[in-house]
Amino acid sequence: MHPEILSLSLFMFVTSCSPGPNNVVASHSGFNHGLKKSIPLMLGVIFGFTTMLAIVNFGLINVFNIYPIIQKVLIGTGTIFLIYLAYKISFSKSSDKKDNLEPVSFIETFLYQFLNPKGLIVAVIAVSTYTESGINFMSYSLWMLGVAFLFAIISIIFWTILGKFMRKFATNEKFIKWFNYVMSTLLISCIATFYY
Repeated sequence: MHPEILSLSLFMFVTSCSPGPNNVVASHSGFNHGLKKSIPLMLGVIFGFTTMLAIVNFGLINVFNIYPIIQKVLIGTGTIFLIYLAYKISFSKSSDKKDNLEPVSFIETFLYQFLNPKGLIVAVIAVSTYTESGINFMSYSLWMLGVAFLFAIISIIFWTILGKFMRKFATNEKFIKWFNYVMSTLLISCIATFYY
């Protein structure tokens, strides 16, 4: 067992469950498309984040240490994508409309994890803090990945259900429009936290 399992669990709980790009998009999807149509998005986040964390853990962290500009470029690219996504969310229509923004697919969400600024920052901090080279490297790495996987599941399901729950209050098009504006604003707010 990881000697800092409580600290690791708390870290993953806070970073996974606090508002961030994945959680905001999950709530938006739950609200506009429902739980069933949001499953590909949820699976993309769960498996995408865990895969990205594993890649950082098993080698990319060394590349970031040697060439920190690569991490900055990834965060910058992710930021541009989030601004675009916030724009799309702001102007998405009710799910009753044909021109509605389609639910995000598994592959889109999976690949986005490699550009997600919050996810990259969390991965670098987690690997730097909760793994160590030497005899315990593999054991600590597997514990970290397992805990991250667990909290990714808990978090993304919670936020999607929260969005679905909020739909009960959507009695008119104006409410839906304002909900989408709020989600878009939260997404932009997430971006601001990456740079201070």
